[in-house]
Amino acid sequence: MDPDYRDRAVYVDGTLVLADLHFGKGAASSVEFPIGAGEDCAERLTSLLEHFEPEEVVLAGDVFHSFDYVPDSAEDALSLVSEAVRDAGARLVVVEGNHDTMLDSAYAGDLHAEYVLETEGTETVVVTHGHEEPERTADSYIVGHDHPAIEIEGQKRPCFLVGGGAYRRSDVFVLPPFNRLVEGLSVNGRLGGSRPELSPLVTRVSQFRPVVYDEESEETLTFPPLGQFSRML
Repeated sequence: MDPDYRDRAVYVDGTLVLADLHFGKGAASSVEFPIGAGEDCAERLTSLLEHFEPEEVVLAGDVFHSFDYVPDSAEDALSLVSEAVRDAGARLVVVEGNHDTMLDSAYAGDLHAEYVLETEGTETVVVTHGHEEPERTADSYIVGHDHPAIEIEGQKRPCFLVGGGAYRRSDVFVLPPFNRLVEGLSVNGRLGGSRPELSPLVTRVSQFRPVVYDEESEETLTFPPLGQFSRML
């Protein structure tokens, strides 16, 4: 699988995948976000829809943040995202994450634990949130859950993680949180055992390559595996 990376999302053969919107996080904390997360996500999603013109958009889990209630701001944000996808003529597919215990109360469509993408070749690609081991066997998995970021020269940036053959000889692609106001977890600190692995699909993080999409240059920067790259940081 050779996806296109752009603004915390990946595009694969007609499908745009993003993860970890965590709508309602501001309402669940003592400090409200300075801008509306829903509006920001919907605007950026609209730009991605215009750029890629996908047939479907897959939300790879943790659409909501709170486990026990759904604030109005979260429902409004999901409505904005749904409307953006619908206006673009695409189909919305929602995969449940560990935070999405109340998602069925606000979303009337089908919810999936795992979703198989329709790809142009024979490769099987499964989207799942990543908090549990997948049931389906696939050539590649696209997941969220871990919120990866990387610190380079003192600057923390969201990143993708790409592990070739990293999970039972299958490739794993980990997405950063699409919500820009969700703090990423630095992968630098996960080397050497100082922090536990979060997803059962990311058991050896040192084998994963960080990928950073630079918004200013609109370039995708791919680095060596973290086990090698850490010595350069």
